[in-house]
Amino acid sequence: MTRPRNPGSACHGVHDEAGVATAECGIVMLDGPNGVAVAMTPAAARATGEGLVAAAHRAEVQGGVD
Repeated sequence: MTRPRNPGSACHGVHDEAGVATAECGIVMLDGPNGVAVAMTPAAARATGEGLVAAAHRAEVQGGVD
């Protein structure tokens, strides 16, 4: 679900639902909110995951909401 935010803010359209990752035929697929779908190599998926974890930590330190 999209959190209601000020349409003029940079945080408008922020989602609080996690994407779902699956692996098929050696490819990682990520299905996210609002029909977002991405197919990645395992290396790209791993780098994306590591980047997401690091960014989540920084956002939490900044006082992000769950």
